[in-house]
Amino acid sequence: MLKEIIKAEIQKNGPIGVDRYMQLCLSHPEYGYYTQSQPFGKEGDFTTSPEISQMFGELVGLWLVQQWLTLGAPSPFALCELGPGRGTLMADILRVARLQPEFLSAAQIYLVENSPKLRATQKETLAGITFSHLENIEDLPEIPLILVANEFFDALPIQQFVRNDFGWQERLVDDSIALCLSKTRNIPSLEAAFGDVPTGTIVETNEATRNISGVITKRVATLGGSALVIDYGSFEGTGDTFQAVQKHQKTDPYAAPGMADLTAHVRFSDLVQNGVNYAITEQGAFLLELGIEARTEMLKRRGGDDIEMAKNRLIGNSEMGRLFKVLAISSHSLENTQGFQNAT
Repeated sequence: MLKEIIKAEIQKNGPIGVDRYMQLCLSHPEYGYYTQSQPFGKEGDFTTSPEISQMFGELVGLWLVQQWLTLGAPSPFALCELGPGRGTLMADILRVARLQPEFLSAAQIYLVENSPKLRATQKETLAGITFSHLENIEDLPEIPLILVANEFFDALPIQQFVRNDFGWQERLVDDSIALCLSKTRNIPSLEAAFGDVPTGTIVETNEATRNISGVITKRVATLGGSALVIDYGSFEGTGDTFQAVQKHQKTDPYAAPGMADLTAHVRFSDLVQNGVNYAITEQGAFLLELGIEARTEMLKRRGGDDIEMAKNRLIGNSEMGRLFKVLAISSHSLENTQGFQNAT
């Protein structure tokens, strides 16, 4: 049904950008992927780090608590998660935060989530915890901010452009749900950023990422705070990274609109703006510095048979350890900050 809706829009208005295609596939109010699916876990289409092991959320939680202390333990402050999935990460963060009761009493918890289905799941996961759902990060109160976003930015709609000898062409989707190219255009912003790339290079841009990072930067810079962004991608990069996953297997992004998860690699440089300090490292290095080895041994003594396998999946070089990056943004210096002492 969604395929026919997309075809009808294209036939009426002409080919659409990859960004509009992603938006319709993921967020259509009736047939969008996040509207009708429960994508997480073994029974879904993909598994995120918090679903692999509680260790991930616990170590992230410890890092967030330490940032709050470094900021001078502000009270109140906004503890915010973007794209909270089933609420597993926030549940693990809050469980370990009990070690610092003042953190919990000062925290006003906000989950930025648009999917009604996922909102309902989050309420179940976080039963007994007082929190608020927001549709937009702009709706956060004007207080210091501690924010986390795990596998959030990869799902924001991208545009794709191809460089040729005469300018840039946008990759579009036509009414056969296949790629076509726009007329050649001169795009000064692309030329300024990517003017030296070879002919035929594909460049992906993400206006939504820049807009949201702008809000985070402004709040952190003016109100104080820290943000932790964990996702797959690179600090700078080009190429076609648009992909679809269904039942834990990669598939054609254009084959079944609304039935598969659509993502693209995050270019972390898009998240870094003037006015804040930042550091970036790999997920494996981040978790190792925060003590995942010791936590693994502790859980193994309690009878966790799959703990070693989970740890290796989170930090292994051929698993999530190198592909996933961790970016910290803060109003204070991140020099010698645990988790980033070996950051690039």
